[in-house]
Amino acid sequence: MKLNEVKPKTKCKIIKVYGSGGVHRRLLDMGCVKGTDIEVIKVAPLGDPIDIVIKGYHLSVRKEEAKDIEVEII
Repeated sequence: MKLNEVKPKTKCKIIKVYGSGGVHRRLLDMGCVKGTDIEVIKVAPLGDPIDIVIKGYHLSVRKEEAKDIEVEII
């Protein structure tokens, strides 16, 4: 399942981060790497941005970026 499909207040684990280029590198630099636990806190009314907690800090990701992050619910 992709991160943009996860409902608020759900905990999940990153399986894979797809993509290439600057956006992909930025996601990896911010801790979006395989095996990391994250929690979706809230999703904006139109689905953009998505607020998550990763490694103890809040991160807002755009819907287009979230489509590149494959997760599993834990």
